[in-house]
Amino acid sequence: MSKDIRIQRLSGEALIQYIPELARLRIEVFRDFPYLYDGDYEYEKKYLQTYINCPESVIVLAFDGDAIIGASTAIPLKYETDEVKKPFVENGYNPEEVFYCGESVLNKAYRGLGIGVRFFEQREAHAADLGGFRHITFCCVERPLDHPRRPADYVPLDAFWNKRGYVKHPELKTTYTWKDLDDAAETAKPMTFWLREDRA
Repeated sequence: MSKDIRIQRLSGEALIQYIPELARLRIEVFRDFPYLYDGDYEYEKKYLQTYINCPESVIVLAFDGDAIIGASTAIPLKYETDEVKKPFVENGYNPEEVFYCGESVLNKAYRGLGIGVRFFEQREAHAADLGGFRHITFCCVERPLDHPRRPADYVPLDAFWNKRGYVKHPELKTTYTWKDLDDAAETAKPMTFWLREDRA
């Protein structure tokens, strides 16, 4: 990793000053496949406010100098929405024992430098600091192989996630709703969770 890149964990009101830049970065990165998110700045600010309001959440920021070039969110599952908690409850998991990693976004110019690994390390360390978690999880969108916007050179991150100790759990599914770049309205997207036994 470049010596100029700085990784920092922040929670609560310390995040307020970074909300506009984080919203912009999320909209920019999530336009790409597989999310194809036609972002809305006001929605992003409201979404990020969840992490400011929750004292046990964390956002890991990556800086190049003073510029934010990446971010990664996480929060105990018990604070998440019902659509996120429901598949765990239905499959016998205790939401109090699950730590949920929301998403990671990273400027294209900084990929391949090990920042994604640091994002996972820092979120897992935050879960360990809080204590009491038996599982760490995240989810990803499921897109068809013949999706018209799927790049020819697209490589899913499955191997990277497996290397970090996460296993795909097809029985743990939910849906998120957002507007794709090519759509006139929001549609529900299938999401599948990946799970890791907490080693902390």
